[in-house]
Amino acid sequence: MNFPNLLTLLRIFFVPLLVAVLVQENISLTAGGLVITNNLLALAIFLAASFTDLLDGYLARRWKQVTTVGTLLDPIADKLLISSALIALVQVHAVPAWMVVMIVGREFAVTGLRSIAASAGYTIRASDLGKTKMVAQVIAVSLVMLGMDYPRLVPWAVLWMWIVVVSSVASAVGYFRKFWRKVDDEIKRRGRLELLLLEREKKRQLRELRRAQRRALEGEESQKPETRRV
Repeated sequence: MNFPNLLTLLRIFFVPLLVAVLVQENISLTAGGLVITNNLLALAIFLAASFTDLLDGYLARRWKQVTTVGTLLDPIADKLLISSALIALVQVHAVPAWMVVMIVGREFAVTGLRSIAASAGYTIRASDLGKTKMVAQVIAVSLVMLGMDYPRLVPWAVLWMWIVVVSSVASAVGYFRKFWRKVDDEIKRRGRLELLLLEREKKRQLRELRRAQRRALEGEESQKPETRRV
């Protein structure tokens, strides 16, 4: 356990707090004459959690503290944060449910593909489009939360949600193509290997047959009676 991993765990602990604040519409704070609604408070929590995503990866690489735990927890924490925020926004009727189903469904599908690929012994690396999608998701969710208090931002929130949906579908197609290419290459490689092993087995059996034939001939020659000259 190190500091970058603690930041990743902190991002996971932010999730229930974010959902609780976002769905409670009667929460409001006053600071210096400024009224902070539950939407703005939820936005602050969401941005703080998103910032830990950038910080933990940067510190892990800079301090050379990249661990297996961090590698496994980081994408889980990201997906949990985004999925929970989007589902909570559906509950408060801020985003259409079908958009969230497509985005969250894409996350489950890609995670499943990566798990299957990892069990088969190869890794599907994150694409540039997939990395850009995370940034677009943070912007879209932030604009949706702001749009609940500032209606003039709603068109921008809708635009960015469409960008997230399109990029999610496009990146999912890219991951599926990588997966099937890997699977196809693996099937072809195994087929060539099986043919090679079969050919080697045939050659081995042929050599064994020839050796057996030679031993049989040598045995017959040794059993023939010797002819003597008179």
